[in-house]
Amino acid sequence: MAEPKTTRNDRDVAAFLAGVADPQRRADAEAACALIAEATGEKPVMWGSSIIGFGQYHYRYNTGRKGDWPAVGLSPRKQALTFYVSAGFEAYEDLLSRLGPHTTGKSCLYLKRLADVDESVLKDLISEGFRHLNGRTVVSEQQ
Repeated sequence: MAEPKTTRNDRDVAAFLAGVADPQRRADAEAACALIAEATGEKPVMWGSSIIGFGQYHYRYNTGRKGDWPAVGLSPRKQALTFYVSAGFEAYEDLLSRLGPHTTGKSCLYLKRLADVDESVLKDLISEGFRHLNGRTVVSEQQ
């Protein structure tokens, strides 16, 4: 069975953020990284080449596939600032309704600009998602 490609590593988070080409996206990513660190109490760590993770959880599927993933994460993608909230968003509809302009995927929250959202709501969302998964093992029948 293949090993996961995105794993925790020792790459420099500050250097990664400094390398974000768009000045606004870089500033938003730096501010978001500080917000997540404050919300979680964790130091940022690189996962793969483009995800900044905070904490981690272990996943295991009935197929035998298993690995580790950040409890919450961040990536300054070209199209949007992407927050990885692996717990998903079903339990956080109230927070999302108060956040401001955003879109979501299964476990991704996409923001165009950090200034467009309520940062205290974002912090609460990150904190809740982190608390839900950090240090746990998740077993799933999928995959």
